[in-house]
Amino acid sequence: MDSIRTPVLIVGATCGGVPAALACARNGVRCVVVEPTPWVGGQLTAQAVPPDENPWVEGNGPDAPAGFRGCTGSYTEMRNRVRAWYRENRTLIPEVRDNPLMNPGRGWVSRLCAEPRVIERVLRDMLSEPPVRGLIDLRTGWEPHRVHTHADRITTVTFRRAGSGQELTVEADLVLDATDLGDVLELGGVESLIGAEGQHLFGELHARTDLRAGVDLDERDQQAFSWCFAIEHRPDENHTIDKPAAYDFWRSYVPVMAPPWTGPLFSWTVPTHTAQEGRVLPLVPWPDEPEQGQWELWRYRRIVDRAAYAEQAASRFPDVCLVNWVQMDHWLNPLLGVSRADRTKAYEAAREQSRCLVYWMQTEAPRHDGRRGGTGYPGLKLRGDELGTPDGFAMSAYIREPRRLRARTMLTEVHVGTEQRKRDARPNQDATRWGAGASFQDSIGIGHYPIDLHPSCAGRNNVYVPACPFQIPLGALVPVRVRNLLSAGKALGVSHVANGCTRLHPVEWAIGEAAGLTAARCVTHETEPHAICDDAKATAALRAAAEDQSMPTQWPWDE
Repeated sequence: MDSIRTPVLIVGATCGGVPAALACARNGVRCVVVEPTPWVGGQLTAQAVPPDENPWVEGNGPDAPAGFRGCTGSYTEMRNRVRAWYRENRTLIPEVRDNPLMNPGRGWVSRLCAEPRVIERVLRDMLSEPPVRGLIDLRTGWEPHRVHTHADRITTVTFRRAGSGQELTVEADLVLDATDLGDVLELGGVESLIGAEGQHLFGELHARTDLRAGVDLDERDQQAFSWCFAIEHRPDENHTIDKPAAYDFWRSYVPVMAPPWTGPLFSWTVPTHTAQEGRVLPLVPWPDEPEQGQWELWRYRRIVDRAAYAEQAASRFPDVCLVNWVQMDHWLNPLLGVSRADRTKAYEAAREQSRCLVYWMQTEAPRHDGRRGGTGYPGLKLRGDELGTPDGFAMSAYIREPRRLRARTMLTEVHVGTEQRKRDARPNQDATRWGAGASFQDSIGIGHYPIDLHPSCAGRNNVYVPACPFQIPLGALVPVRVRNLLSAGKALGVSHVANGCTRLHPVEWAIGEAAGLTAARCVTHETEPHAICDDAKATAALRAAAEDQSMPTQWPWDE
């Protein structure tokens, strides 16, 4: 067994772990980052999800001073570097190349639909260039296996290399959990929550009201997770995969949900965010174009747009669609509160569901043009090169909901929900069309996204309601008991409902970067997170340091 010692250990090189490492290193503190997959970036890369973002990320959103960005400076740097990479390495048409807000794939879900392999390359550069060079020890291919504790402190974390008995033990002064499932919380016995709380627990407007007396939460009410994949379309070829074993089940599966589903899951008719209504979102793959103003799925998360390339280069860069749709949301098997074996089965079931969706699209899906008897797109071809895999599926599952820390401050719908805060006549609710979130004296970050809860393992249909632009308090990153642990990603102290708006890319990035800065100050000032929380001057100094490092801690209209 190998062992190393470091001031800061970051478990997970995710969308939270990467900025945590950057914050540590730029403040002169060494860190070790350990990641189970070969790639860094989490949902941006290994999970293959183009970033869902707030209206202010580009610096031109409503109700804010010109140039204000609703994200950190390093998140903006990442976005700018991705665009610069395309300008320097691809032959783009002037319309795309010269646009300062270039969207390489021109997908309509995000203003930065780009190839995960490109984003991963950019993140690797950011982790290895001056001024952080030499301060970040990145180790990929290691899964967290055991967490050792003593007297309310984590002493070491042991990792195991997948497929072998080789182990690595890391001793650290501070541990940051940047995993997608809250692995450190589970392995270390850190107080945490699973599933959806009853309304009585936090007083949330959209929390569960049907739990029996004495029950605080439903552990099976966990959001669906998904296994994404990338495809191109070669209309004159046949790339149909072998029929998956579970296909007959999935092709006829009708979800049993409340409110009710719209029919078979494998369909171009899907529930809208108003639940009982349905919307038809067809597939109009390249080379065909949708009708003017038509919303359809090929361009929803398209990561390569053939039309963005100059004529001589276009043939080398066919349209590529990144598939992350509700038809592949997996809610039959939960990931949390189950054995490792059951979790592995859940992952396998989700991958199989995604394979079945591919086969359905290739063989039976209604076509937009009526050709080939009106069904099936056999020319759909999986593109593993885009995702760094041999089969076209992402390296890891896209996780929406983790085990959530029982923190000193629990961020809930009371603090972030537009409808609830307006109903309760909270101050400053006319600041923006979404209202304004609660103000925290220890705020060390900001975020904004609707409360977007996907269907759950408990049979609850989606919840999609507006959220305020909100603040992220330091107390939500700090456990109630363990002294040297910080949440650095999705597994912060947040309710099931509020998780719907804190799980997105720029928010996870802000949480991770705030955790990294906090850890660095703990090392350089010989203190710990609990002590900073308990000291108003230390908290104010931390906020000032965040602002100095382009990490906004409040919105322009916050009181």
